[in-house]
Amino acid sequence: MNGKNMNNGQNALFCQKLTKAFGGLEAVKDVDFRVTHGERRAIIGPNGAGKTTFFSLINGQHPVTSGSIELLGQDVTKLPAHKRAALGLGRTFQITNLFPTQTVIDNLVISAMGLMGTKFSMLKPLSSYRPLYSKAEEALKSVGLLERDSVLIKNLSYGEQRQVEIAMALISRPKVLLLDEPTAGLSPAESHMMSEIIKGLDPSITILIIEHDMDVALSVADYITVLHEGRVFMEGSADEVRGNTRVQEIYFGEE
Repeated sequence: MNGKNMNNGQNALFCQKLTKAFGGLEAVKDVDFRVTHGERRAIIGPNGAGKTTFFSLINGQHPVTSGSIELLGQDVTKLPAHKRAALGLGRTFQITNLFPTQTVIDNLVISAMGLMGTKFSMLKPLSSYRPLYSKAEEALKSVGLLERDSVLIKNLSYGEQRQVEIAMALISRPKVLLLDEPTAGLSPAESHMMSEIIKGLDPSITILIIEHDMDVALSVADYITVLHEGRVFMEGSADEVRGNTRVQEIYFGEE
């Protein structure tokens, strides 16, 4: 993809010549990438394609080796992760990171306090932070878990825990949301439910999803980017990607 004239004011995310090297290994190589406001974009590819590293560059977890990143029209290439979050970037991770002995709602409130810089007082119960509870309830409703708000995390199914993680990412009302393997470890029925949840999220949120399950990726995304060996191999609609024999060879040949 040619990086020229890509940033036309309609982009929620815009990357040019993005590269990340770990020693002599380039995990991401010269990636030009743009996503428009409200778009649903899936990033697929075999293991080792550079998908998670690419996400980590976007959210500031890893510094870039070269290239640039613009988020919502602002250059964030050198900004730390928390400042990108403050601009409207949310992310989930492949591995669950929840407090198992706390309730669902308390997990979201604690997460919101961290994201919003709210000071915690040992003398005040969590229930006293009403504005945060309202935000948490709204986020839980978005993922269909409002009726499970008082359940301890350890008593949820794994699929429900993944739903909680999406709710945690939604609580700050992000404008751009990165979902890293949201169906990893889920049964086919749970994966279908997760796909429906993602498709039902606020259409104003720009969503990027890394997904190893090609069927899930093709069902939730408007457009697909295929990474291979750290580079963009192709981009296209679900039908174009599904019909590309070389993508099938690269993707399933690595399974």
